[in-house]
Order: sequence, then C-alpha cells, then structure tokens
Amino acid sequence: MTLSSTAIEFLNEKRYATLATINNDGAPQQSVMWYALDGIEILMNTKRGRLKDRNLINDNRASICIEDGYRYLTITGQITMNDDQVVAQADIAALATRYEGAEKAAQQVESQFGKEERVTLRLSIERVSEHGF
Repeated sequence: MTLSSTAIEFLNEKRYATLATINNDGAPQQSVMWYALDGIEILMNTKRGRLKDRNLINDNRASICIEDGYRYLTITGQITMNDDQVVAQADIAALATRYEGAEKAAQQVESQFGKEERVTLRLSIERVSEHGF
C-alpha cells in the first residue's frame, strides 16, 4: 500500500497513535502509543508483558488511528515483533528522542527503558483510510 504525500506529512508530525489489538475473547484492546513512520511500516515499541504484547503474540492483526480532531488517518495491517534487545532498546531510544527530545530521552533510557525488556512492533501498512484531508 502506498501512502499519499498528505498522509506521509501528517504521520511525520509529532502525534500519538491509538493502537488496537485483539484480546483472547475477541474484544478490542486499545493503547496510546509513540510511533514513527519508518519506510513502509509504522514503528512502535512496548515493554514486554503488557496486554498489547500478549495479544499480538496470539493474533498479530492490528490497527492504529492518528487524529487531529476530525482530521484523522487509520492504518490496518499485521505486526511483526522483534525482541532483540539491541534493536528494541535502540528503537525506544529513537522514539523517546522524537517525542521528548535528546536530553529527556537519554534520562528515560537510563532510568526506565534500559532496565526493561522491550519489544519493537512494526505495523505493515495494508489498508489506509484518510478522513478530513
């Protein structure tokens, strides 16, 4: 799936994504996430053991919604997970820098993220829906 230039510009602005995964009982589960557009995928990261992590192990289908009021974008696809700590720690550091700036990100990596087992989530872009653009 190819993203429009408008969607790429929108995704590259600092916003938050709401990630939807599927619970064991089939009900949706949602989490607000840091994200980055990385080539043809959406990059996210989470602490190992959270509900979204456990849900994605069982069913890797997911969607995100990124909004700016009534202007929003939804992306649906499948998530691949990478728990290699070199990769996952580098990815959370990059996301923290994007959202918090270099100095605060370094503090977060040292005080929190570096002490956690992290998992990188990569959402394939299989379906895109743009609203209000």
